[in-house]
Amino acid sequence: MNPEIIGLIGLIVLLVFLVLRIPVALAMFAVGFAGISVLNGPKSAMSLLASESFTLASSAELVVVPLFILMGNVASVTGMSARLYDAAYAVIGHIRGGLASATVLGCGGFAALSGSSVASALTMGKVSMAQMARFGYDARLSTGVVAAGGTLGILIPPSTGFVIYAILTQQSIGRLFLAGVLPGLLLLTMFIATISLLCWLRPGFGPAGPHSSWAERGRAMARALPVLLVVLITIGGIYGGIFSPVEASAVGAGLVIAIGVIERKLTLGAFWAASKDSVVTTATVMLILISAHMINPFLALSHIPEAVGGFLGGLQIAPLGVLALILLSYLVLGCFLEGFAMLVLTMPIFFPVITQLGFDPIWFGVLVVLTLEMGLISPPVGINVFIVKSVARDVPLGRIFAGVTPFWFAMLATLALLVIFPQITLVLPSTMIQ
Repeated sequence: MNPEIIGLIGLIVLLVFLVLRIPVALAMFAVGFAGISVLNGPKSAMSLLASESFTLASSAELVVVPLFILMGNVASVTGMSARLYDAAYAVIGHIRGGLASATVLGCGGFAALSGSSVASALTMGKVSMAQMARFGYDARLSTGVVAAGGTLGILIPPSTGFVIYAILTQQSIGRLFLAGVLPGLLLLTMFIATISLLCWLRPGFGPAGPHSSWAERGRAMARALPVLLVVLITIGGIYGGIFSPVEASAVGAGLVIAIGVIERKLTLGAFWAASKDSVVTTATVMLILISAHMINPFLALSHIPEAVGGFLGGLQIAPLGVLALILLSYLVLGCFLEGFAMLVLTMPIFFPVITQLGFDPIWFGVLVVLTLEMGLISPPVGINVFIVKSVARDVPLGRIFAGVTPFWFAMLATLALLVIFPQITLVLPSTMIQ
């Protein structure tokens, strides 16, 4: 049988597995292992499984995953994430829509600690939604802003999405982290602008909260200062060449643990819970990466990437047109596939096309991660929407999707700006100290 036909059958089987809700890692592993066995023999598949599993398990670069996840989990169980929200709330909570804007700022701050969109949405949902309900915020705005704000977790560094992209494409994790800073801040600003516009058009959506005194604002900012210093040290250390990403993750996790111990907020039970969650999340990421290193050789053997590249190259359209088609594919796939599965599945196909067209792979990585973010709030999968639903059980799912729609368009506008002005993404990586 033609290798391309076998590859196409494998992709169809993989999509069926994902529709049947078989775990992403298991689905990709099964298809990749079976496909390599058919195309190159069972011994080749077994040899590849053994070698790739050992190579990934011994990769020093992947240490950033458990350490940054641990940093975020410790920050969550010790209440550091709540302090970020309290500080933002004290400063802007008194303006119309201020609580929602404070939630976005809190999500951005927690994203710089956790690198996880799901963790950001869940943590900030528990912290902020009760407050917004107390002051009469419309449920569409309160749930929408938490679901959308949580997506900042995989754009603002440290980002698990960037780590996986870097491993799949052999790019620098540090450069990707820095490339996500300004786009993350731009998206955060776009979210706040969207909140302001919604509350201007419909004042009842986000009534003004109580006015905090200057003393209250100072105390709130002082409580949040240690967390902000951790973010500054870790990201600033990478930018200044003081730390590698691996060293920065160790420094960040160590500082957060030290702050928790000094403040007597980190008990043994809380540390055990944070560590256990970190291990589970890390194991999930590692299984996905091992599965990716099984399915990628299968796709290469089936010549699917070459066929897609030849098809796109034969369309006789400008390189930006090809890029637009690829990003459109991600937007459509994001409605049905989980983000990491989409990333692992498509990189072997689209990345060779991007490099052949001469696009910067760091810039493309940020664009891809942003489209993955959009999938987190796109129906019918929309993982962040279901996370928010688990917190706001009395809000119908349809109202939550209605609430995230304006923020989805804000993300689309941000994506367009990053395509038009690549310098927004590339200015920090290009000036970092090597």
